[in-house]
Amino acid sequence: MGGEWWPYVVIAVAGWLATDIWRWLGVLAGNRLDEDSEALHWVRAVATALVMAVTAKLIVFPTGTLAESPLWLRLLAAGIGFAAFLVAGQRIGVAVVTSTVVLGLGLYWLGF
Repeated sequence: MGGEWWPYVVIAVAGWLATDIWRWLGVLAGNRLDEDSEALHWVRAVATALVMAVTAKLIVFPTGTLAESPLWLRLLAAGIGFAAFLVAGQRIGVAVVTSTVVLGLGLYWLGF
């Protein structure tokens, strides 16, 4: 019974090594970058594109419980959330809360 915990330690250490080293290297490299450099603008653009691609995939091709909701409701919630984002001065939290509430109310109204 005492030897059953070692796989969890190996997983934790391997996970830490795989991610923390890259974080520290990113911090070291990031301190040397100019915030207005073309390289950093490119990195931000790629990161934003990746986040938007995952978001679009979740909206158009969802899995699990979200897949049972109609596409028009998911698109409506995303659109209203984006409008709230713009109206609120580009606050991400407002967009997330608004689109979640719209989706939840729509699912409740449809009887899901």
